[in-house]
Amino acid sequence: MVHKRGIGQKIVFVIALGSYLMALACASISAYLYIDAAPNDPIVAAFAASVVFFVGTGIVLHMMARTDLPDLRIK
Repeated sequence: MVHKRGIGQKIVFVIALGSYLMALACASISAYLYIDAAPNDPIVAAFAASVVFFVGTGIVLHMMARTDLPDLRIK
């Protein structure tokens, strides 16, 4: 049986990919600021927390997009 994704699942998958990209961007900014600024700077901690948030969001949305939802239409 072929898994057909609905439009909602496709949209959620694109948002999950965007979340992964934002996590990558925040990680690189955090690494740059860690090297350039002091490691104790609050902005480094803020970007590191953003990495955790975006990765977690990406994982949840990715699982929602991959779920095989049943067809609940009345036929």
